[in-house]
Amino acid sequence: MPDDLLEFVSGPPGYSAVWLWLGLALILAVIMSWLISFNVVNTTNRVVYLVADFTYRITEPALRPIRRFLPNLGGLDISPIVLLMVIWFLRDVLRRLAFETGV
Repeated sequence: MPDDLLEFVSGPPGYSAVWLWLGLALILAVIMSWLISFNVVNTTNRVVYLVADFTYRITEPALRPIRRFLPNLGGLDISPIVLLMVIWFLRDVLRRLAFETGV
């Protein structure tokens, strides 16, 4: 069981837990914002509010600088897509550096 738990926390082999959890939080924040925007869930529900507030507080510091540079596209926010691409790029660069240095 500890091996399974360790693999779950650290992510799939060769995948850092930081990248995994940041990506999951970002996807959860996007889904929550859609559900709130289309009135599928109501933020007056305490659980919904807590989840939405948590994901906002976790992802907003990374998304805010990206939103400053992106043009206004009306109701379409592509900053999470840009952030995911940056995360994937950094992950691949760090993997390549680790592979080349033998870490």
